[in-house]
Amino acid sequence: MTSPFGPMVVIANPQAGRGTIGAELPEVERVLQDGGLDYRIVRTTHPGHATQAAREALEGGERYLVAAGGDGTIHEVVNGMLHDDRPVAADAVLGVLASGSGCDLVKSFGLPGDAVEGARRLVGDGVRRIDVGKVTCAAGSAQTVRYFPNVAQAGVGAATVARACALPGFLGPAKYFCGFWLALPSFRPGTVRLDADGEAFQWRGHNVVVANCRFYGGGMQISPKSEPDDGALDVLVMVGPKSDAFTIVPKVYRGTHLPHRNIVELRASRVRIETDPPFPVEADGEIVGTTPATFEVIPLPIQVKV
Repeated sequence: MTSPFGPMVVIANPQAGRGTIGAELPEVERVLQDGGLDYRIVRTTHPGHATQAAREALEGGERYLVAAGGDGTIHEVVNGMLHDDRPVAADAVLGVLASGSGCDLVKSFGLPGDAVEGARRLVGDGVRRIDVGKVTCAAGSAQTVRYFPNVAQAGVGAATVARACALPGFLGPAKYFCGFWLALPSFRPGTVRLDADGEAFQWRGHNVVVANCRFYGGGMQISPKSEPDDGALDVLVMVGPKSDAFTIVPKVYRGTHLPHRNIVELRASRVRIETDPPFPVEADGEIVGTTPATFEVIPLPIQVKV
């Protein structure tokens, strides 16, 4: 027996969640076996391995890919599912077994934050087709292109990700919170020039959030109005003093920080950002480069198992 989408390929990062995924895989397998599902497991061993595994599975005719890990694992699998802004296989389905220090994508879909419970949701035929963001940014003397299903940032948010990655794993989801307060004092605001679907803006600011979904940073509801299938990206530009963070951050967890006098809210299908000085850029918790950066929405290329 198999699922309506064919045999399942579970692409697992055994180190995610301080080794949680690796420890939970035997129980995940039991759930899949009890459900009568055909599957195989690919255990990733290095950065980019999940992207490679996803691409090879699709090129080999498999269509049901399950990312087991945090948002970084999902990010890699999605990048293996797309090529030149098009799905490698239009009928492919993405399942998620959530774990890791941050797995925020699942929160926008009401999916379990636990891998074993998530495995029970992999049966059936319920799917939701979603948009995916695309970022093209500077990477040294070259350019890089990455796809992101969740949230990207340029500015102190990306600096936060860099600091959080250096913190010990035992902090779990609190790594982002701690990383933010470590990155904030030394980060210098700059001139932000932004073009949103042909409309030009300029401010002095310290962060730009480009959101396809609502949550990031271990449960912060940064973009509460975002819908992942509306054909647009929600853009938040932080233009006030950095001291705003003391009152804004607690509200972000509840999604009650908007509207705010020092946060510019925009919606666009294409956003170009230039900053002086250059800001770091992250997507789905992965540092990808620096500004200048262009963010675009790819309408509905991915089906998510819900």
